[in-house]
Amino acid sequence: MKKKVSGERFTITYRLSGNEADALAAAKDICIEQTVEFPEELVSDSFIRENIFGRIESFNADRGGWFNASVSFAVETSAFEFTQFLNVIFGNISLKPGIIISDISLPLSLAEKFPGPRFGVKGLRDILKVYNRPLIASAIKPMGMSTSQFAGLAAQFARGGIDIIKDDHGLSDQPFSRFRERVQACAISVLDANSKSGGRTLYFPNITAPTHEITERAFYAKENGAGGVLVSPAITGFDVMRQLAADESLGLPVMSHPAFIGPYLSGASGFTHGAMLGKLMRMAGADIVVYPNFGGRFSFTKDECADIVSECRSKFGRAKSIFPSPGGGMNFSNIPEMTSFYGEDVIYLMGGGLFRRSSDLAANCRELLQLVRGKT
Repeated sequence: MKKKVSGERFTITYRLSGNEADALAAAKDICIEQTVEFPEELVSDSFIRENIFGRIESFNADRGGWFNASVSFAVETSAFEFTQFLNVIFGNISLKPGIIISDISLPLSLAEKFPGPRFGVKGLRDILKVYNRPLIASAIKPMGMSTSQFAGLAAQFARGGIDIIKDDHGLSDQPFSRFRERVQACAISVLDANSKSGGRTLYFPNITAPTHEITERAFYAKENGAGGVLVSPAITGFDVMRQLAADESLGLPVMSHPAFIGPYLSGASGFTHGAMLGKLMRMAGADIVVYPNFGGRFSFTKDECADIVSECRSKFGRAKSIFPSPGGGMNFSNIPEMTSFYGEDVIYLMGGGLFRRSSDLAANCRELLQLVRGKT
């Protein structure tokens, strides 16, 4: 049987540390390590050398003593599977220092195979019927509350007109608030508040769970009135989130949470913030990507957040633009600055800042809504 390939290739841009000679050697190593993983001098098959080996398409110096290498791979090396795509772009080399993925470029064949989010910015706005302002979200917390207490919080949020209520990412199926009981109770609270106010608040339960239970929990959430789901893809696996987004019978917006993702963003190896929390999350189907805002209790910088926002919105195959959702330190006083920085297509995730405002959570939500509408 004659071996053949289409000639289409996808391109990954790597930032490489070291001097020029070391960085170029690392780029050449990527071409072999991420494809054949075999001594180059022992590969005599011209088909493999010409088509399967990675190719260095460009190499140049970058700021801070780093170098950029754009390496292309035959689309067939991915097997058109997201898991294998991840393996090709950062499999074995994830074990080596000084290699950071900074960009991902896809040809049409892969762009069609991985179409990304089902809803994106426009689709989610159409569900909520909210346009021309930032969206606001919060989380039911803290862990240890009972299901009835969580349902009470959800009701207050919804009465206040918040756009999205999510489970805290630490809520799973603990004995003090079982998943199914919590989902049913919170969804009922939100739907009841919506019916009385005419609002369209959405509830996103956390379905991060043992693999064999994730899909079951997603459909349970839908059947009980949830408006979306929350997933931590670095824990469940990125392809799990992609599969949920692609499932037409589920058809719910997906919010990604960055739990466990920190090592990918160390700055010494892994991914740039935009490549991971922008492009890769879009490929994996997230409609909303949660991340720590600059100036909060985490270490993300303003430039890193700008990188995320840029890649949430950039043209990327056929993937829809998605909502960046900064959290971790959001408060009433910094909303005007955040709106100037992020624009309208953002979801502010405010937790403690919303609870601290006053004991009247619904009133706090209404005040925040007025603020993002620019009316206070």
